Amino acid sequence: MSEIMNIINEFKKECPCGAVHATAVSDVRIGSGLVAFVGDILKENGFPENILLVADKNTIEAARGIRESLSGFIVTEKIYDFLRVADMKHVEEIEEMIKGKDIAVLSVGTGSVNDPSRLAAARQDKKLCIFATAPSMDGFASDSSPIVKDGFKSSYPAKSPEVIIGDTKILAAAPSYLKSSGFGDMIAKYVGLIDWRISSLLTGEYYCERVAALTKKAVDTLMDMAHLVTVNDEETAGKIFESLLMTGIAMSFTKNSRPASGSEHIIAHLIECLQLPSGIIPNYHGEDVGVCTLEMLKFYNELAENETVSAERENVDWEKVFEVYGDMAEDVRSLNFPDNITDAVDPNDIEKHWSEIRDIIRSVPSFEVCKAAMIKAGCKITVEDIEKDREYFDLCVKYSPYMRKRLTLLRLKDMIKV
Repeated sequence: MSEIMNIINEFKKECPCGAVHATAVSDVRIGSGLVAFVGDILKENGFPENILLVADKNTIEAARGIRESLSGFIVTEKIYDFLRVADMKHVEEIEEMIKGKDIAVLSVGTGSVNDPSRLAAARQDKKLCIFATAPSMDGFASDSSPIVKDGFKSSYPAKSPEVIIGDTKILAAAPSYLKSSGFGDMIAKYVGLIDWRISSLLTGEYYCERVAALTKKAVDTLMDMAHLVTVNDEETAGKIFESLLMTGIAMSFTKNSRPASGSEHIIAHLIECLQLPSGIIPNYHGEDVGVCTLEMLKFYNELAENETVSAERENVDWEKVFEVYGDMAEDVRSLNFPDNITDAVDPNDIEKHWSEIRDIIRSVPSFEVCKAAMIKAGCKITVEDIEKDREYFDLCVKYSPYMRKRLTLLRLKDMIKV
């Protein structure tokens, strides 16, 4: 049994947090040459004989041999030319192909292919297998899908795949920039963990120490391997893939993305949403997220240098917020009115708990440590590296907190006076 399955079984036991931690993932296979055995693995897991294979031209090429492995299945294919941004239209296309049929979905690729497959399979109650082609992001085991609809990117409740397959030969041979992107996505968990704990401290939001520890262990493990991330080595690729899977499973344990994303992901989503209407193709997810992570860690670390702070109620220029969001303004309005996420935060509590907040910020590696690791892993580390104008980037940082009904330390920025 794989280490991942051991973790899944261990978390089924009663948890001190009071929640039941379960995931739909029932089989994880990581090994060399597994592309030739995909069909056998699906049969072992009770998949029906009808399979919809979803991929794009790049991912199906990376998974050479997967078609031949499906001998004995009736295979329908949906192969996109190049799928970088997961849009609701892709979800609907896949749904239409599986609706009312005894069929399962085999998603071959990474995030932009997996996310619409995950949501479509959830909506039509179909089995799902994800065959990973690169260790480029952490959402393989997740049960939510970030999807763009009418220009606005939201995370939709979806489903975790029943089966996840990682062929270490294919993962190791993935382009180095995709591996670096995966590392950037993982380092982001440190910011997510800070935000989650602070929100729990100030608002009583549900928080599980065991799940948070699982995420941190996965990221810490990867940090120690930073210098090996871009190497074409199967053993390293397998370990990196396991770390990526752990954070996705942590998300499925809590039924939200709290264990794996915070202010840094929201900034990256806003950058993408504001540029999509202009036809600007987004960078790879982990590239933008990695840079946003460093920016947030630097800001959080600087905040933690203050031994005391004063705090006041949030005072937002909502007209300016709606102006920045443009066509997305109504989506933002619905997330912030009539109930604002900061309504639950007493400024006195920020002052009273400031010492604890400082400790939470310092419970993860510092900006400098993470920056050094990202350099070793070949990541993009500056706003210039991701080809964003500094003024535009700062605008996205300032207005991103209103894009989600989620408390982050960045959302508290205007409440905290130093």
